[in-house]
Amino acid sequence: MARAICAVAAVFCLTTTPVAAQIPRAPDGKPDLSGFWQVMHTSAWLDIQDHSADKDVPAGQGVVEGNDIPYLPAALEKKKQNYASRHTADPALKCYLPGVPRITYMPFPFQIFQTPQKVGILYEYVHAVREIYLNSAHLEGPIEWWMGDSRGKWDGDTLVVDVVHFNDQTWFDRAGNHHSELLHVVERYSFLDRDHLNYEATIEDPKVFSRPWKMNLLLYRHREPRFQLLEYECHALQSTN
Repeated sequence: MARAICAVAAVFCLTTTPVAAQIPRAPDGKPDLSGFWQVMHTSAWLDIQDHSADKDVPAGQGVVEGNDIPYLPAALEKKKQNYASRHTADPALKCYLPGVPRITYMPFPFQIFQTPQKVGILYEYVHAVREIYLNSAHLEGPIEWWMGDSRGKWDGDTLVVDVVHFNDQTWFDRAGNHHSELLHVVERYSFLDRDHLNYEATIEDPKVFSRPWKMNLLLYRHREPRFQLLEYECHALQSTN
């Protein structure tokens, strides 16, 4: 009986350990995001909002706060057109870089490296690489890049990444949710415990949306001892016409 009580007490202590005590730390004391991470939902495959099953994709719950994307009228019409042609028009099917934040919730793992000056992210999807420079200003624009220009800072134990200088050629998902070159993304990476990150992305684009809106999702750390990023080469769909 005594052993059973001790075992239960040990489990209780582990599950009630404060989050701050579970956060791995880098030598400079900042949270250490280094490792392999991946999402576990269907948003990038189909729709960042709640969705029914589609060809080769299961139904899924969305990651948009309130499940509402506040499109301006003309932009909503374009979204509907995108949706109608989604099986051929999705830029990801053409092997273009998926942009931010979609690259984060593509169904592929990615690896984070970290120094006091920079956070680097290597994505398995099409060998994409992202560099987040800490405590530095954005380059002067206008610049139109697939992945934007990422600049980060620490807000307590949260990494905040400000991303601007996008082109208008990427979608948020296969459902045709889209943006313009004025897209502004603010990402927040926060530990829930040592193996789970809360990822939040605030989306702002005055040409497309009537107000800012947010996505929230979980990132899971891979703990397999031999885990590594593998090769993923994208091959664009060929027209049959």
